[in-house]
Amino acid sequence: MTSTPPWVEHWEADVLLKDGRVAQIRAIQPEDADDFVAFYSRVSDESKYLRFFAPYPTLSQRDITRFTTVDHDRRVAFVVTVQDHIIAVGRYDAVDDDEAEVAFLVEDAHQGRGISQLLLEHLAQAGRERGIRQFVAEVLPSNVRMLQVFREMGYTVSGELAEGVQRLTFPLDPTETALGVMRAREQRAEAASISRIFGARSVAVVGASRRQDSIGQAMVRNLVLGDYSGSVYAVNSAAEAVSGLPAYKTVSDIPHDVDLAIVAVPAESVADVVLDCAAKGVHGLVVISAGFAEEGAEGRQRQRRLLGLSRSYGLRLVGPNCLGIINTASDVRLNASLSPTMPPPGRVGFFCQSGALGTAILESVSRRGLGLSTFVSAGNRADVSGNDLLQYWQEDSATEVVLLYLESIGNPRKFSRLARRLSREKPIVAVKSGRTTQGVPVGHAVKRTAAPQWAVDAMFRQAGVIQVDTLEEMFDVAQILAHQPLPSGNRVAVVGNSDAMGLLVADAATASGLRVGQPVALGAGAGPEDFEIAIEKALANPDVDALVVVYIPPLNQSGEEVAQVLAAVGEQSDKPIVSSFLASEGVPELLRVPDLEGAAGRGSVPSYSAPEAAVRALARVVNYAEWAAREHGEFRSGHEFRSGDARALVEDVLKAAPRGAILSTDQVHDLLACYGIDMWTWINVHDEAEAVAAGESLGWNVVLKAGSEHLRARPDLAHVWRGITDADDMRKAWREMNTWVGMRRDTQFFVQKQAPDGVAVSFSATEDPLFGPLVSFGLAGAPSELLGDRAYGIPPLTDVDAEEMISGLRSAPLLYGYRGAEPVDVNALEDIILRLAALQDDLPEVSELDVEPVHVSADGSWVLSARAKVTPSEDRRGEWYVRRLSQPAGVGDTLSG
Repeated sequence: MTSTPPWVEHWEADVLLKDGRVAQIRAIQPEDADDFVAFYSRVSDESKYLRFFAPYPTLSQRDITRFTTVDHDRRVAFVVTVQDHIIAVGRYDAVDDDEAEVAFLVEDAHQGRGISQLLLEHLAQAGRERGIRQFVAEVLPSNVRMLQVFREMGYTVSGELAEGVQRLTFPLDPTETALGVMRAREQRAEAASISRIFGARSVAVVGASRRQDSIGQAMVRNLVLGDYSGSVYAVNSAAEAVSGLPAYKTVSDIPHDVDLAIVAVPAESVADVVLDCAAKGVHGLVVISAGFAEEGAEGRQRQRRLLGLSRSYGLRLVGPNCLGIINTASDVRLNASLSPTMPPPGRVGFFCQSGALGTAILESVSRRGLGLSTFVSAGNRADVSGNDLLQYWQEDSATEVVLLYLESIGNPRKFSRLARRLSREKPIVAVKSGRTTQGVPVGHAVKRTAAPQWAVDAMFRQAGVIQVDTLEEMFDVAQILAHQPLPSGNRVAVVGNSDAMGLLVADAATASGLRVGQPVALGAGAGPEDFEIAIEKALANPDVDALVVVYIPPLNQSGEEVAQVLAAVGEQSDKPIVSSFLASEGVPELLRVPDLEGAAGRGSVPSYSAPEAAVRALARVVNYAEWAAREHGEFRSGHEFRSGDARALVEDVLKAAPRGAILSTDQVHDLLACYGIDMWTWINVHDEAEAVAAGESLGWNVVLKAGSEHLRARPDLAHVWRGITDADDMRKAWREMNTWVGMRRDTQFFVQKQAPDGVAVSFSATEDPLFGPLVSFGLAGAPSELLGDRAYGIPPLTDVDAEEMISGLRSAPLLYGYRGAEPVDVNALEDIILRLAALQDDLPEVSELDVEPVHVSADGSWVLSARAKVTPSEDRRGEWYVRRLSQPAGVGDTLSG
C-alpha cells in the first residue's frame, strides 16, 4: 500500500451541504474499497451512464483498485461521507503538466444537495496546490445538472461539442465571481443549517426529569409554558411520564419525527445520546450539559469527541454548557432554554456566549420592552458560533438588528468578512469582553494572539460594527435601531421643559461629536400642545437630523397626554426621536406604537433614565448611519502583483533555512518589488574603494549605512553616516564606521542616495496566529512608540480602509498640512498600505515586515529601509477558496481552563 503524502491530512474537512446538513470531505484511500463498492451499488444505472458514457453496472477488481488507489498528486480523488459511508466521489487525473480532467459521481438519493459544487471547490484547491492550472471535463449534453454545476461555479468556462460530448475547459484561478458564488453558497448552507434549528417542529428533551429543581424539568416546563407550537417529547430511561407527557426511554423510541434534541444528561452520557439522535435523523442538538472543555484536559477531550461524533453523523451542535435557544416567532414560540423568561417578539437577534449572563440579559430585554426575534446562548461554542448566526440573520426577514456579546472570537477573518457584509443592511452592536485583559473564557478554544486590542477595534470599525463597552449601552443603542429611523446627519435638536436638563443634553451631545442647536426650553408648566408645536417645528427644520425630548412632569401630573403626543409624532417621523421621559428606561407602554402582535413596533420612542445615556446612544447610531451611507471602497485586484515570484522567493529562503530566517537587504528589495514597492536606490559595498565608487556613481549627497544580521533586528542600533558629498568624506566615514562596528564578519555596508526631506512614517505587517494578516501604520518615532498612535487594518483592505487608517491617527494633522505646512502625498501612503496588505494576505510565511523609515512629502514617498522575517506557516489561506466548518482546537491553540 502506498504511503499517504503529508499534505493530504489538511484536505480533510467538515462541510455543510445545501440543506444545512453536515458531511465530510477527505481523500480516498485503498481501505475504502468495500465502502466504495457499496456506494457504487446504490447509484442508478442512469447516473452511471452519465458518468462513464456507457452501461457500467458493476466494477471489476481492476476498476476498484484504480478508483481507490491514487498518488494524491497527479491523481487526486475525494469522497464525501455521512456516518462514515461514501455518498459521492470526485476526482481529477492530470493529462498534462498543468491540466487535469475532473469528474464526479453522486449517489442519487443525495443529488441536488450541492455536493458536486463542494467537490469541485475542494478539488480545485487541491489542484492549485499541486500545480494544476486548468480543469477539463467531458459531459454528455443530456447531463444538464452537471453542465449547470460547472457553469454556475463562477469560473470562466469555455466549451465545444465534439462527437456528441460537451468538452468544458476552465482555469482554476479563483476569480472574484467564483469567490462570490462560493460565499453565496456558504451563506445559504449555513443559514439553512441554523434555520432548521430555530424552525424545529418537534423537540425531544433528553434527560427530562420529574424533579422540580432539575435542568430537564425546567427545559420541559419552559417549552410548554412558552406556548411552543410544535411537539414536545420527554426522554427519560427510568420514568413513564414527565410533567404530564409520556416519557420514552430513548429518542429512537419516539414514534414520530424529531427535529431538535435538548440534551440535559451527565457529560459522560452525551456521546450515547448523539448516536441515538443520529439513528433517529435528528438535525440539531442543544447541549445544556456541563462537564466539557470548561473543566480541563479530560473535558476538552470529551468536547472534541462530542463535536467529532456530531459532525460525522450530520448534526449541528449548540453548546455544550449553554443556556439554550429561543425563537419568538408567533408560529413557533420556541423557548428551548433554561430561562423562564420568554422575551417579547421583536426585530432584534441576540447572540451571546455566556450562559451565566444569558438569563440576566433576557430579563433586562423584557424589562426594557426590547423585543427579540431569536436568541442563542452558545456556551463553549464547539460548533455553532456567532459567525453561523450572522449568516442566518443575513436573510432572516424577522431580524433587523443584531446584538453580539462576545467573550472570544474564534475566526476573526471570517467574522470580519461576514460582519462587513451584514452591516451594510442590518446594524450590528457588539460588546467584546476582556478588551483590556485579552482574557479567554473557560472552555473557549481560540488560537494564541499577539495582536493588540487596537487590532480588534480596527476589525469592528472596518466592518461597521457598533462597538460598545457594556451591556447596558448595547441595549441603549438597540432601542433606537429597533424602533426609530436612521439619522441622515449629526445635527440634533433638543426640546424639554427643564432649562438645566436641556443644557445637560447639549453638553453631552457636543462631547459625543454631535452638533446641537439652541435647546428649546418650554418651561415647567408646558402642556401637551406646547410639546406638540415645539416637536413638530424641530422635526420640520431641514437643519435637524434627530431630536432629543426631555420631559419632567410637574407635580400631580402623569404626563400621559405628553406621551400620546410623543408616540403619535414618533410613528410618523422620518427622523429619530429619543427621550428622557419620566426617567423611564426602555420603551415605556405610554410611548409604544404596537405592532401586529402588540409588542413595541416601529415608531415607538425609546426613553432613558438619564439624558446623557440617550445622547451617547444616539451618537453611536449617527456614526453607524454615516458608515452605512458612504462608499466602502474597492479591493485592489491581485493581477498587478507578482505573487508567484514572491512565493518562490519565500520558498527558496525556507528551503535553505527550514526554521525561518531574516531576509537580506537584497531579498527584502525583491520581495517588495513583487508588489510594486520600490526601495530607495542603494549599492552594497565591501571595501573603501567600492564605497567611493558607489558615491561617485550616485552623484554624491549620499549616506553610508552599516548593519549585521543582529543589527537588522534592532534598527535603533544600525549605524548611519549622512551627508557624504565627496570621496574624502566617504573615506572618513568608512574608517570611523569600521571602528564602530568592530569589523563583524556578518556586517553589511551599503551606500544610499540621500532621500528628500519629508515626514518620516512607518509601516508594518505581521502574521498573527488568530487574526492572520495584520497591517499597521503610524508616524515614525515617538508619536507611534510613546503614544501608541498606530492604525491597524486586517486584510483584505479597500482603498477607503487605507484612507481611514491614515486619517484616523491622532497625529494625522501632521500629514494634512498642520499649521500651514504643505500637505504630504497621502495617496502614496494609501498605495503602500494596500500593497503591503496584499503581500501579507498572500504570504502567511512573512511573519514580520517593517518598512521604516519612509519619507513622504507633497512630491511622493521614498522607502529608505525595510526588514523582513519569514517562518514556516500551515496557513494556506484555503478558507478563501473552499467552504469548510471550523475544526476543534488543536496544538498551539489556547483553550482556557
